[in-house]
Amino acid sequence: MGSRVREAIVECLKEVRSDQEHETQVALQTLVAITRVSPQNRNLLSQTDGAVAALVNLSKSPSPASVQILALSILFNLSLNPNLKNSLADIDNITHLNTVILSSSEESVKLAASLLCSLAMLDKNKAKFGVAGTMQVLVKAISDTRSPAAHYLLSSLAELVQFHGNCTLAVRSGAIPVLLALAESADGEDLSDTSLTILGLLARFQEGLNELKKTDGIVARMVGVLTQLRMQSKEGACEILLRLFDETEVCMKEAMRLPEFTSVVADISVRGSGKTREKAGLLMKKMMDPNLY
Repeated sequence: MGSRVREAIVECLKEVRSDQEHETQVALQTLVAITRVSPQNRNLLSQTDGAVAALVNLSKSPSPASVQILALSILFNLSLNPNLKNSLADIDNITHLNTVILSSSEESVKLAASLLCSLAMLDKNKAKFGVAGTMQVLVKAISDTRSPAAHYLLSSLAELVQFHGNCTLAVRSGAIPVLLALAESADGEDLSDTSLTILGLLARFQEGLNELKKTDGIVARMVGVLTQLRMQSKEGACEILLRLFDETEVCMKEAMRLPEFTSVVADISVRGSGKTREKAGLLMKKMMDPNLY
């Protein structure tokens, strides 16, 4: 079986280099199918001389778009193998993904963001994306709230900001106002929830927390999120408020002056989901501090 797959891969790679667009597309479609499920087949393709380089070159060609999309699909499939994540995440490849995210078709952007996210799941790859300027690219792309690929881009950002250096770069690139705008938007629950999750991750580090503190009306805005129906958004807002309250009593006192704050937190502490209820309970404990009165 392995030898037959290897022969098929070699034949496909010959056709991929063909001047005939149809032959190239058919060969790429075959490679997509070969690598979609089997880790062994992914390894076979990656070990074939010149295969990855040929796929990367094809992914750099925006015309025809179908060839770029198929090449990116195969590279994404390869990235699902943990042993291939490091070699695929070289600076040249990351720089190319940055370019695709800013200048290609919707489907190519989704695939580039998915590939980026998959490669970033290997912790030692995370710093490479910071060096290659990916944080600035993602923030810029996400700021276009009309982008159909926004959810894919946010997922990539959420993965990358778990590394402190990338958190700093994201904050300096203007991530916090962009994410707050998405979090408060009525367009799409997933975008709001993921944005709040990322804001919570940014708030773990001093740079992110400082920027949140400087944001006008941040406490009232997060309390406003708590009054919404979406439970995951409530969890993100609770996390951010806890970080702010741990940092300064000023934020806590500001929240206590909002008439809806105590009642909405009490309600969430009883009726929220597990993690949200737990975070609301921690907020309730802080409200009982006698020094606040």
